[in-house]
Order: sequence, then C-alpha cells, then structure tokens
Amino acid sequence: METAGSPSQRSSATLTLPPTARLLSCRVLDTVHQPIRQATFEVTDPIGRRIVRGETDPYGGFTAAVPEGEYRLSVTAEGYAPFHGATLVGDPAQPGTAEIVLDAVEPPLLPQPGHWELDPAHSSIGFTARHIGLARIRGRFNTFAGAVRIAERMEDSSMHVIIDAASIDTGSRLRDEHLRSGDFLDAARHPTVEFYSERFIHRVGSRWAVAGALTLHGVSSAVTLDTEYLGLGTGMEGEVRAACRATTELDRGDFTLNWQSLLAHGIAAIGSSVEVTLDVQIVHKA
Repeated sequence: METAGSPSQRSSATLTLPPTARLLSCRVLDTVHQPIRQATFEVTDPIGRRIVRGETDPYGGFTAAVPEGEYRLSVTAEGYAPFHGATLVGDPAQPGTAEIVLDAVEPPLLPQPGHWELDPAHSSIGFTARHIGLARIRGRFNTFAGAVRIAERMEDSSMHVIIDAASIDTGSRLRDEHLRSGDFLDAARHPTVEFYSERFIHRVGSRWAVAGALTLHGVSSAVTLDTEYLGLGTGMEGEVRAACRATTELDRGDFTLNWQSLLAHGIAAIGSSVEVTLDVQIVHKA
C-alpha cells in the first residue's frame, strides 16, 4: 500500500505470508481481453468444501492465500458462461497468474411491446425481517394485482403494482393482526401498498434495475428493484408469459414504521430493515 507524497517519498508494504501458504492468482477477461470486474469466484477442495469466495477487482483480478494442494475453481459473471476448472497450487510448473476467459451469452429475448398483466396465481411477494437479532421471520402478501406496459424501447416501459395491506401473512394470526394495526401497516387507514415505476435501467446481461416510488403506510419513498429477467414461456392455454425475480431492501424508518420493543440487554425485537423478494409472471394481453 503506497503512502501519499512524491514518488521518491512513497514507500510500499508487502504482505508476509505464513510459511505454508501459497498464492492463487487469476485474472478474468472477456473474449476481447477486457477485464470483467465483480465476477464471483469460489475455490473449493476436491470434495467440494468451500475454501474461499469473493469478487474480482476493477482489473478483473483476484488473489487468495491457500495451503499448497489441488483445488477446484468456479467463476461466474452476469452475462457470461460460467467457468469450472481444477488447479494445483504450489506446482512450480504452473504460472503464478492464470487468465480465465469467459464467453458472453445472449440475454433472454425481451417481451414484446404492449400491455401485460401480473398473474397472481403464479407470482409471489414475500419479505424477511430480523427477529430479536437472531432468527428471521418470513411473510408474504396474499392479494395483489399489477400491470406492465412494455415500450418499443424497454427502458421506456412502466409498471404499477397494488398490494392489499391486510393480506399480510406470516403464519401467525396474532402477529399478523399486530402487523395490520396502527403500530405497523395501519391497514384500516392505508389499505394498499403501491409501487409505480417508469424507469427500467439495463445493467448487464439479464440484469435490470426497476426504479420507482413505493407508497407504504401513507408515505412514498424511492425504491429500486434489483431485477433478474428470466425470459419468455408459453402457458397451458398457449398464452405468452414473461418472468422475473426481483429483490430490494427497505428501511422501516423511511415509511414511519417506527414501532419497536426492546428486550433484555437492549436487543430490538424487530430489525430496522426488511428484505423484499418478488417472483413475478406477467401475461401478454392483446
């Protein structure tokens, strides 16, 4: 790591490895030898136990210190075919830094322009919240509807989803009644949760960001769905369907859902953040 100052004043520090450690170093490139950043690599031993996992740096590189021996290496990146191979760390005959070239894959065919409707029977809207700092409580909304307008240019598309707040379901009647009450959703005063977006942002491959406004508990706040488009299919009656999976994380405080109860030693009964997961199918309407 270099210190500030003129070149003559800069000094560098080297990392000292334990005597038994060896370096596994690779660069991940595309077919025109440009680095692929934030590719996920995983190193396992010959029987599949994970040794180390991480992401490539802005130059497509990663380095891990591991004991000498044989390993399996997997590299995945959005929009590219995965790599799986074996390597022998500590073998003088093998180069110190290997290059892994990933082939690009075609993203799924986008849905055709027009009006599409969300199919609640083949979709789900779920959430996960932390409970007493340990366990996770999972729930879902059972009643919702939505529509998507696919534009000629996908980035100009829009969507609108309406959720019945009272349909919240965590598998516990008492807990669900509390969540519907004024302490949380206040479903009597705010019967719906709504999400509206007019910004579809292509990231890479089949990854999109759907940015919009979520209205919850009578408060609207900007929310972005990290979305994986899964492609097109045909239903049992010959209807054209498209599917996606999306996630986001909400801060309860952004929607004035501030109820809290402190347990022994100051532990919060409910975490401040809520993870939301959507598995959605939409059906094309003539």
